Amino acid sequence: MRMITVSNGAQRLQRRMARGTEFLGSEVAILCGAMSWVSERHLVSAMSNAGGFGLIACGAMTPDLLDTEIAATKMMTPKPFGVNLITMHPQLFDLIAVCAKHKVTHVVLAGGLPPKGSLEAIKETGAKVICFAPALSLAKKLIRSGVDALVVEGMEAGGHIGPVSTSVLAQEILPEVADQVPVFVAGGIGRGEAIAAYLDMGAAGVQLGTRFVCAQESIAHANFKKAFIRASARDAIASVQIDPRLPVIPVRALKNASSELFTAKQREVAQLLDEGKVAMGEAQLQIEHYWAGALRRAVIDGDVENGSLMAGQSVGMVTREEPLAEIIASLMAEAAQALEKRAG
Repeated sequence: MRMITVSNGAQRLQRRMARGTEFLGSEVAILCGAMSWVSERHLVSAMSNAGGFGLIACGAMTPDLLDTEIAATKMMTPKPFGVNLITMHPQLFDLIAVCAKHKVTHVVLAGGLPPKGSLEAIKETGAKVICFAPALSLAKKLIRSGVDALVVEGMEAGGHIGPVSTSVLAQEILPEVADQVPVFVAGGIGRGEAIAAYLDMGAAGVQLGTRFVCAQESIAHANFKKAFIRASARDAIASVQIDPRLPVIPVRALKNASSELFTAKQREVAQLLDEGKVAMGEAQLQIEHYWAGALRRAVIDGDVENGSLMAGQSVGMVTREEPLAEIIASLMAEAAQALEKRAG
């Protein structure tokens, strides 16, 4: 009897995820969030090989580095994966050309509204475009612009965050636009029950990042993984903006000495702005480069005191290192069981 119960739940889950899996070309409608230095060839290929959808975090990479990373990932998986590009990257259109060269099927634009011509440039390559929608008005604007899918990410997420929680954004956005384009919900998701809930609300799938950091296939330093395993939800805090003239998107990370270092960096950049030594765009790029360097110190070098430990509030649900396929299997089993209970 128990096997029938699990099977019924799994069938319901498959039906709920059908739109997302068809859009992504994957077996399960779970995107692995693009995390700089973490979401590289090993994690991305493992994610796609496990039935999910991996995303290369381009971050501050040059076109040549992205070219190498995509080629290496293709050697490690025959399955589809995507590339996440930062909209403020000064070589954005060159990076889009690299994706086109490799026939990348899905490109995610993150970090702000797509610059003029970028959506068209991606769509001309035949790739599908996914954008982040931190508000209903922006979701509608992006759909009018021609995006193929949206990610709705709440403030519980790790890395750069907006001001609104995932549950509120999902309630605002899903009923309004989920019938127009596939919508993937992200931020604070650590268990399958939450996945089932958002699928029930109309989501085509979900995106998780923090949950996959401690996958065995992740190249993150052992110190970085230990910090995640030890942390609780309340340890993942948002950075503070110290100067209103310098708009800085808050970043959620585990509290350590780097919090003070970022405050000092903001002061330094704000002073350069005051003195007219840098323009606003350059100032914001300096902040982005700071985060890229701080994250590398933690993820690659294992400096968990002075590096950035970007993590979402779901970090408390990361309790051990395990194979990525097992994480996916656990999430799917939990989601299927939750759908079974609701149907009962």
